[in-house]
Amino acid sequence: MCITGRRIKMEQDSLLQRYRRDRRKLLEFLLSSGLIKEVRAPPGFTPLSDADFDKLSADYILHCIKSGGIVDVSEASKKYYAESAHPIMIHSKLGDSYFLTSDPDIAGSPPRRVPPSTSVSSNNHASSSSSKLDSFDMKSVETHGDDYGLKQKVEAAVARASFTDSGIPSLGLPTLKTGLSDDDLRESAYELLLASMFFSGVELFPVEDRKKEKNSKFLSRLKSKREKPHSRPQLSERHSELVDTIRAQMQISEAMDACIRRNMVQLTARRTCGQIDLPQISLELLIGIFRSDFPNEKSYIQWKSRQVNILEELLYFSAELPETERVIIKTCLAKIRDTKEWDVAMSPAQRVEIISSIRQVASKAFFQQGKFGLQNETYYWQAAYHLNIRLYEKLLNGVFDILDEGQLIEEADAILSLIKLTWSTLGITDKLHDALYGWALVQQFVDTAEGTLLEHAGLQLQRVVSAKEDDCNEGQYMNSITCLKERNGSQKKLNLVQSIFLSIGTWCDSKLQDYHLHFSEKPVHFKKVVALASTIGLLTSADCADKVIVNASREKVKSYVERSVEAAIGRVAVTVLESKERTHRLALLANQLRLIADRELKIFFPVLRQWSPESMMISVQKLHQFYGEILIPFLKGVSSLSEDARSVLPAAYALDNELGQIYTSALEEQKVQHSPRPYLDHYQIEKVSGPLIIDWVIGQHTHILEWTRRALDLEDWEPLSFHQRQAASIVEVFRILEETVDQLFGMNLPLDITHLQALLSIVFHSLDAYLQRVLNQLVEKNHLYPSAPPLTRYTETAIPLIKKRLNEYKVLDDIMLDRLNELTIPKLCIRLNTLQYIQKQVGVLEDDIRNSWAAVRPYLNQTQAEEEPVEILESDSLTHNETVDELFGTTFNIIRDTAKDIGQKTCDLIGTRVVFWDLRDAFLFHLYRGNVESTRLENFLPDFDTVLDNVCGVIDDAVRDVVVISIYKASLEGFVWVLLDGGPCRAFSDSDIILMEEDLLTLKEFFIADGEGLPESLVEQEAKFAERILHMFSLQTETVIQMLMTASELISMGLDSNKQGHTNLGDAHTLMRVLCHKKDREASKFLKVQYQLPMSSDYDDTPLGDSTSRLPRMSDVLKRSTSIRWNKKRQSSFKSMKKKIQGATNEIRNVGR
Repeated sequence: MCITGRRIKMEQDSLLQRYRRDRRKLLEFLLSSGLIKEVRAPPGFTPLSDADFDKLSADYILHCIKSGGIVDVSEASKKYYAESAHPIMIHSKLGDSYFLTSDPDIAGSPPRRVPPSTSVSSNNHASSSSSKLDSFDMKSVETHGDDYGLKQKVEAAVARASFTDSGIPSLGLPTLKTGLSDDDLRESAYELLLASMFFSGVELFPVEDRKKEKNSKFLSRLKSKREKPHSRPQLSERHSELVDTIRAQMQISEAMDACIRRNMVQLTARRTCGQIDLPQISLELLIGIFRSDFPNEKSYIQWKSRQVNILEELLYFSAELPETERVIIKTCLAKIRDTKEWDVAMSPAQRVEIISSIRQVASKAFFQQGKFGLQNETYYWQAAYHLNIRLYEKLLNGVFDILDEGQLIEEADAILSLIKLTWSTLGITDKLHDALYGWALVQQFVDTAEGTLLEHAGLQLQRVVSAKEDDCNEGQYMNSITCLKERNGSQKKLNLVQSIFLSIGTWCDSKLQDYHLHFSEKPVHFKKVVALASTIGLLTSADCADKVIVNASREKVKSYVERSVEAAIGRVAVTVLESKERTHRLALLANQLRLIADRELKIFFPVLRQWSPESMMISVQKLHQFYGEILIPFLKGVSSLSEDARSVLPAAYALDNELGQIYTSALEEQKVQHSPRPYLDHYQIEKVSGPLIIDWVIGQHTHILEWTRRALDLEDWEPLSFHQRQAASIVEVFRILEETVDQLFGMNLPLDITHLQALLSIVFHSLDAYLQRVLNQLVEKNHLYPSAPPLTRYTETAIPLIKKRLNEYKVLDDIMLDRLNELTIPKLCIRLNTLQYIQKQVGVLEDDIRNSWAAVRPYLNQTQAEEEPVEILESDSLTHNETVDELFGTTFNIIRDTAKDIGQKTCDLIGTRVVFWDLRDAFLFHLYRGNVESTRLENFLPDFDTVLDNVCGVIDDAVRDVVVISIYKASLEGFVWVLLDGGPCRAFSDSDIILMEEDLLTLKEFFIADGEGLPESLVEQEAKFAERILHMFSLQTETVIQMLMTASELISMGLDSNKQGHTNLGDAHTLMRVLCHKKDREASKFLKVQYQLPMSSDYDDTPLGDSTSRLPRMSDVLKRSTSIRWNKKRQSSFKSMKKKIQGATNEIRNVGR
């Protein structure tokens, strides 16, 4: 043993050293890891080298790391010594677990008394909530404004509520005359269990033998294989381990257990009869256990007093003995109780004599014939049943884990089997066992609130209910075990099973009277309690044939619902009155009542419906009526959407709506659609809130329009960010609109289509005002085009003349110039981005309003659903939906179309400005000026490339291609302008046409950009007009002149195709310009003879902003041409002249060859 002890001590020291070494390494790591910013140490102290890590508090260092990383070595050492003076705590939720600094074995056995109750219990919430009503004082509540009669309602609820104790009533067994405590009964019950096991033949190892076997297991190898099948040590060991578990559960020390076993072995050896009684056990222990078996005098006296009290309770107060024998018992017990006489003065022989006197009297009582003729019945079954039942309860309590009293231990079934050995001594039958075990389980649930205990209790009590009827003798015995119960103000005797059922029923009834209080936190228990109540007959199922009993159960459930809901209302009303929140009391109350209704619907009604299907309607009526009587005075005083109105009205509406839905569903479930339907009298919130909401919307309308105007006044048309390229003003406008939508639907008030129309009116007018403002800031692109140059005919002269000046600029006023200066390409792109954002965001806003509207639904639908037939409701719903869709479609489609039109106009303006304003000097006035070959189009493409790069840098991706197309169209338009309105400096020969066709192809390829730009099909389609203009330059002059004469005839007849101001291929305007810009003598001569146009060489078309010209304009020339009649003579002379010119030309060509 010494060697083994030293080995254990060495192992413990090794483990301690390992722990210290690991702790030191951890602290060294923490101090050197960089997690600590600063280590403060006393002067002359080097922390990382001189620190004694075993004396530093690890908790303190970890706290320093979390809070900032500054460690004070002195403080860490102080914390270590402070912590070492107290037990180490476990960070549990309850905070009541710790490690002992002392050895629990030296401390002795655990306490024998039940500890006093603490504030931490499962029923804490219920008791505190109940006390709110019980202790409610109206005078102590401060009044903040009008409470609308809420205090009076609370007083009424307090008067009606029940404040009875929710504890489970006792069984009413006769009291113990000797005052035996619970500890006394528990220890005596354990003694009885051991004695019963010994007398039943169950072998148990003594404590010393079991210890030896544990320390010398190798001895089992010495047993032969022949002995193992026939020996009983395995059975005995199993029972011994089970009894050890029972001993620990019943809090019996090992020393006392050893004494009891030793004496029970001796008693068993002397007894010839296999049945034991309680007096025999106590007498044997009194003669076999001495003062030296106890650690102190007090323990011995308590133990001896318990044994004497057991004997006195059984033989003096309970047994019907002759007076002489009663005197003997009283005298002997008095001597045993006297410590000086029994333990000091008396000799062992005298003590044996006294015990023998008591044993003789006890034997006479034991061998008296039982009253009921039951098997194994003894005299004490009926005479001492009040003690027997209490002892059996203590044995049953041993199956509950002392460390977790809400759980049954794993060996519960085995323990119950052993407990059954005491039945013959205590007079327990199967029915009594099931009833008492169910009773113990219910009591344990009351103490621990562990739901599984109720399930087990229900099973046990169901066995009692479903058991066969007792035979005559057993029935008489069961009825002899009487309990005194108070019922309806008077005391009544019941047998034990009836008393158990009544106590459990009373407890269930008290819980169900206020089930909102007792089961709101743990609703799963509610169903189990109701099932238990049904098992014991408190509630009867509707399947029962006795309709009277069924109706009684239904009425009982109705009373439960009424009382529980009233009590719940009273509690929340008290909470509201005592609340310090700034929210209006009526709003708080409505929210709390909704919670009650929700719990009633989801938790309690599904359980109660089988007894009372109308229970849900009862609770709804109570809640609705209570709140309605308080709300009506408030509604009469509402005149605007004040803070109180915005708080109370939505809460009241939500409560009214939810209660109405629950009530309607309950009615439909009972299938009473065709009977008069007692719908709730709704609060009519919509009649109060409807006009107020309209007034609020009107006020918001004016506010938003003003805010929109202000946002546009401050707008500088810069992108909001790199990723958000729209203007800031439109984001602000949509933010205000979205806030308005959220506020309106966030009121949670009933809305109808009028409110929807008012809201959509705000949206429409706000966005339309914004769009119109953007539109008005634009300019017509016609202002950007150069003035049409005067018409001239092509001539060449070698003699320099003083040329006349031409003016190709329009003179714009200062206002128009200022507007153009504001409408730069980047700002126009931001405008276009903004218009695109409007089209996208309008859809989001529409979906938001639609979803909110669908979620809210007009209040009228609910009231109509309660009054109108289904067919009318379906028709009205269809009409309503069509109206709503039309309203949404009209509002948002107009906004989309307007934004799209303005966007198209902006896009066109961007292209026109790029070509005809920003690139006018760089491109328009220099392309093909003088000659084509030196001013090819490719020279100007870098300018276009720069513009496109700048545009793509600010334009949104969604409209980028549209803007590029606009610039491409404008470039084609500028190209055509150069061909037709290029002025006197531009004249094109046939060879020039070939070069210009190449330039046009280059322009197309530039915008196609090798497939990365515009689609090739689109580019080709847009370039067709320019290609046809070029083709007209390649026509013979005679053909063009003939086409001009035909077009002039159409003008004279009023069929001018150019009335719309567009350039057409076959109109006189286009043909005239083609002839003016053809480098052809025949064309020049024709223009001179027919239209008297001046020579192009006489004029300098270098632009001068303020110069004017008296050259004939196109309109004057065309008017002049319409007055000329092309007769046949003139036509023939013109043809002959043309032939002469052609002949001369041919001769010159032949000479040249």
